[in-house]
Amino acid sequence: MAHALQSPVHLFDYLSAEEASPRRHEYVAGSIHAMTGGTMRHNRITGNAFKLLSLRFDGTPCQVFINDMKLHVQAADSVYYPDVFVYCGSAIAGDQKLAQDAVLIVEVSSDSTVEIDRREKLAAYQKLPGIQAYWIVSQTEKQVELHARDATGRWQAMAYTGDDHLPVAGSADEPVPLAQLYAGTDLA
Repeated sequence: MAHALQSPVHLFDYLSAEEASPRRHEYVAGSIHAMTGGTMRHNRITGNAFKLLSLRFDGTPCQVFINDMKLHVQAADSVYYPDVFVYCGSAIAGDQKLAQDAVLIVEVSSDSTVEIDRREKLAAYQKLPGIQAYWIVSQTEKQVELHARDATGRWQAMAYTGDDHLPVAGSADEPVPLAQLYAGTDLA
C-alpha cells in the first residue's frame, strides 16, 4: 500500500496551531515534532541553570527564559523550545511568545534527545546572529558539552566534567561550578 506524503506545514500555520495546543511542538523546516515530558532530574537541572543564569544576568539588559518560550531560528527555518536561553536583544514584553535570537542556549539532554541536541539543534543554533555559546547538559552523568565561538568567530567544543567550572558567555562573572548545575540531584 502506498503512503501519501505529508505536505510541509507553513510556519504561520504551526504558530497558530501551537497557540491552541495543550502540548508543545517544535517546528523544523515544515515538520512538526511533539515534545515529551521530562524527568525530575531534567527539571531540577533546568531549574538550576535558569536560577544561575538569572542571577548572572540580573541588572543587565539580558533576559533569561525557561521551557515555554519559543526561539525562532529563521536561518534554519526552525522554532524550538530550549530548556533555558539568554536573550540580549531589544526587550521582549507583553504577550510576545517568540524570540529571534539568543546569546546562550542550554539544552538538558537525555538518551533520546542527545543526538538531536548535538546535530540538528547545534547546527541550527550556530546560525543565530548573536549566539556565543550552547551548553548540552547531560542528565545521566555530571558533564556539559560547551560549544562556543572564539574571538575569531570559529566554533570550539569542550567537555566539562566533575569539579570543572563552566564559563558563562555574555557574563563577566566567574565561571559556574558544575556542582551548582547538578545541585539537588543524585549526580551532585
